[in-house]
Amino acid sequence: MKTVTDSDDVSRFVDTDTGRRGQKGPFYIVYTDQQRTTRWGFYCTNCETLDNAVDAMGRVQCNVCSNRTKAEEWDAAHE
Repeated sequence: MKTVTDSDDVSRFVDTDTGRRGQKGPFYIVYTDQQRTTRWGFYCTNCETLDNAVDAMGRVQCNVCSNRTKAEEWDAAHE
């Protein structure tokens, strides 16, 4: 578990054991506490930021370096 600080100077906890593959590097899940009870967001390992967005398809994109994931599920209805 890695500790990082968000833009409000609050400690967040990065689970480096669980992540999603991105085009430039993995995204790790971020929690508000070390016990992993509340998910907070994602940590981009490519540029080491918490500034990420998730769209309705579940894709994560870094707002700093444009690292991104693919959707978790593919459904022909979305084409």
